[in-house]
Amino acid sequence: MGTPRAIASATISFGLVSIPIKVYTAASSESARFNMLHEKCGNRVKQKLFCPTCKEDVERKGTMKGYEFAKNQYVQFSEKELKALDTDRTSTLDILEFVPLSSVDLIQVEKSYYLGPDKGGQKAYKLLSGSMDRTEKVAVGRYWTRGKEQLVLVRPYKEGLLMHQLYYADEVRDFGSVDVGDKVDFRPGEPDLADQLIEQLTSDSFRADKYRDEYRDRVMAAIDEKVAGREITVAEEAPAAQIIDLFDALKASLAGDGAAPAPASSGPKPVKKTEPASEAEATGTDDKKG
Repeated sequence: MGTPRAIASATISFGLVSIPIKVYTAASSESARFNMLHEKCGNRVKQKLFCPTCKEDVERKGTMKGYEFAKNQYVQFSEKELKALDTDRTSTLDILEFVPLSSVDLIQVEKSYYLGPDKGGQKAYKLLSGSMDRTEKVAVGRYWTRGKEQLVLVRPYKEGLLMHQLYYADEVRDFGSVDVGDKVDFRPGEPDLADQLIEQLTSDSFRADKYRDEYRDRVMAAIDEKVAGREITVAEEAPAAQIIDLFDALKASLAGDGAAPAPASSGPKPVKKTEPASEAEATGTDDKKG
């Protein structure tokens, strides 16, 4: 993972204190990104905007934004109208209150950003970080970004500050509507076996570096093979044995027969490969159709 890059400048405001900061990306997806190609020629396709009512292609400059308030019924907004609603947009991160971190449900967290001091802000930045660390409090604030007034959480993190972008309460779906089933009766010993299995799989702490995205590793290894002009074959995995009885499944897991897989190794799994394709096959000049 590369060095974090600053994506914005802002000012933390609490009380009469203002702290100039820079906002950095804390994480990003490293998944392989595929483009959509034309199967016939192998070139990348382009998407066009099309109006099914007028039966014509539409240039982006000929569009406006609309909100669907009923089926196929829209209220329209011009860019000028939307911009007029941005009167409260600022680059200020307003701290509204301080709360214990334990009072924040992780389901609220949407995205995370690093915060670093900007010019002239290092002393106040360190003061805020140290104060929250000593008092075991985190800050709830409001910050405008990406066309939305965001609810954020700022907390001390490794001698600095970390900002979590939060979902608003009305953006989190109610778990009460999830069907969790009726009350069940467990066989004697089942709860104890479950407790033992959890204890057997318990570690002292969570270490993210123990785990890898193994699917991404396989995809990237396959891409490397194809770039090198090799054909790849992937062996089918044998289906896992299914144990229907819960008591038997718990016992088998404790015995190691069905325990959770070990953390991924530091490198990708090898991909089966064949000999390099012939020159004609590699360059696509073979007359035979695949």
